[in-house]
Amino acid sequence: MPEQSAQPSSARSSAPYDALLLLSFGGPEGPDDVVPFLENVTRGRGIPRERLKEVGRHYFLFGGVSPINAQNRELLQALRKDFAEHGLDLPVYWGNRNWAPYLTDTLREMAADGRRRVLVLATSAYASYSGCRQYRENLADAIAALEAEGLEPPRVDKLRHYFNHPGFVRPMVDATLAALAELPEPVRAGAHLAFTTHSIPTASADTSGPPRDHGDGGAYVAQHLDVARLVADAVCEETGVEHPWRLVYQSRSGAPHIPWLEPDICDHLEELHGAGAPAAVMVPIGFVSDHMEVKYDLDTEAAAKAEELGLPVARASTVGADPRFAAAVRELVLERAAAERFTAGLEAAPPTRCALGALGPSHDLCPAGCCPARAPRPAAAGED
Repeated sequence: MPEQSAQPSSARSSAPYDALLLLSFGGPEGPDDVVPFLENVTRGRGIPRERLKEVGRHYFLFGGVSPINAQNRELLQALRKDFAEHGLDLPVYWGNRNWAPYLTDTLREMAADGRRRVLVLATSAYASYSGCRQYRENLADAIAALEAEGLEPPRVDKLRHYFNHPGFVRPMVDATLAALAELPEPVRAGAHLAFTTHSIPTASADTSGPPRDHGDGGAYVAQHLDVARLVADAVCEETGVEHPWRLVYQSRSGAPHIPWLEPDICDHLEELHGAGAPAAVMVPIGFVSDHMEVKYDLDTEAAAKAEELGLPVARASTVGADPRFAAAVRELVLERAAAERFTAGLEAAPPTRCALGALGPSHDLCPAGCCPARAPRPAAAGED
């Protein structure tokens, strides 16, 4: 007997989409890959090869292998498993911006397979130039490359930002609770929560999100603060303890004279120690998986700083391939598909859009002026 469902068949349909593309940053998978990978990341900036070798020391500490590709393979399998178990017949492909499998190669494969309308899941949950528009620019570049080859690329649409979807937030709550449980019992109740994300230039933060959200920190900071508050409140509800918390930053790069979001996680740990905090939990809410910036900047550098200070710390895991996140992606796919059918007059009502917190669900289509680049470039999946 087929599995029964309360949902009508149309609510489980991905039409008009015929594929999902998992789009990520990419990373080296061996020592010989490190410098070529960094050359891809920094192309056009004129950074000498010797300098790139120095920058790549973090990767060499881990055998020249970034964990991100293995983690994307796990997520890919989790998505395929979830889709199959819920009757969603939608193939899932994977492409990277900076390393194999390269985005252009994957789009070429999708075109050869006859895919005409593709949804894109970027492994970045928040609004910013580097976390959204740059992905859209890379999509536009790949589409242009296929067109130059005489191929017809698929049309691409990007899934909305999912930072406040329950399937993204709840795993972080549980990870924070698990990290608190790792601390010695005498210091657990007094532990501070340090919610961490990638630092970006303040000018980029201020112009993140749609123009209406531009200002001090823009959508980037507002979205992270909303998630941090959701997680902290849920932890308080679960434990009965109200842990002090703050949004802090990591992984700063670039010229020292350019202002970036602060405080840095290591500076924050020093501040906590100086103020007499008994312990801290680092919660990397800005990252989908435990890739290199989490493994080095938190597990290596920040952990060493905490040990130097004598400050007990624990680190919460990221969402990764959690089945609840895979389910959230499925829900976002079905939501966007239903929205497209509604716009085309094929559905009687718009879909329900699931979101927690104060900010509500994000836009489906990036508006003009959203997360602008310093020098305008073509971008796919948006109004500009």
